[in-house]
Amino acid sequence: MHTVLFIIALASLQGFAQAAEGTHAKPKTTHMKITIGSSSFTATLEENAAVTAFKARLPITVKMTELNGNEKLFRLRNDLPTNPSNPGKIENGDLMIYQSNTLVLFYKSFPTPYHYTRLGRVDDPAGLAAAVGSGSVSVTFELK
Repeated sequence: MHTVLFIIALASLQGFAQAAEGTHAKPKTTHMKITIGSSSFTATLEENAAVTAFKARLPITVKMTELNGNEKLFRLRNDLPTNPSNPGKIENGDLMIYQSNTLVLFYKSFPTPYHYTRLGRVDDPAGLAAAVGSGSVSVTFELK
């Protein structure tokens, strides 16, 4: 009788452990395709309210303008939810929101005193600076 109870208890604990493991599974990573002319890049998106709101607008094609020789920007019609912080350093390939309505794609790395809400990052930004060029550029953002 004790053996049967022990086996039942052990089976219950194993089931509980498996259920607990399932609750700690890693969240699904979301990838986005960024197309600039004939070049395509893959970006990995963060998990935050700004990304959720941004994804609801995809796919979109926007004309991004040049700023400071290191970034392209586009002013969105409607604000996104934000949780800005200072990254200290911008990295080539960072995709962020400045304030609540400015989509920024950085193509050079540099230190910054500004605060941004991170949307994601281009996985391999090699060739990004060449693709965006020096003036305004049409960029398409879509989920993969």
